[in-house]
Amino acid sequence: MRKKLSPITYHLSPGFTLIELLVVISIIGILAALIMTNFNAARERARDVQRKSDLNQIKTSLRMYYNDKNLYPLTKNFTFGEPFASGEMVYMKYVPHDPSYIVADGAPEYSYLSADGTDYCLITTLENLSDQDIANSHLRCTCGAESEYVVCPE
Repeated sequence: MRKKLSPITYHLSPGFTLIELLVVISIIGILAALIMTNFNAARERARDVQRKSDLNQIKTSLRMYYNDKNLYPLTKNFTFGEPFASGEMVYMKYVPHDPSYIVADGAPEYSYLSADGTDYCLITTLENLSDQDIANSHLRCTCGAESEYVVCPE
């Protein structure tokens, strides 16, 4: 609505122009994109921390099993997603899956390898491939690909 101020000039009612609105929307979109990128990276790091924690818990339960039996379970006798027990002794109520594990397609998953029960190798793939713990894990263990995080008995 226009108000007549003088015979020559007209004043428009206050408001935003289309260009001002587009600039504000663009700035909000750019900020949202930056925030989502950082948020997704934080979620990836959290899943990687969960993976490392899971493998260390499994390592502890495998050590308890070894103390009782003087050998580690063979690959075929160790299942993720189920209890880890021997007779009456329960070493883990539930052997965890990878945090990104999807039941329908079964991937990704942790791997457990033990051919003869004298040693084992737990393997997972971290989302942050530049994580220094990957290289450090290969200093202790000689199994798995260079890009995988591995855990073995000490």
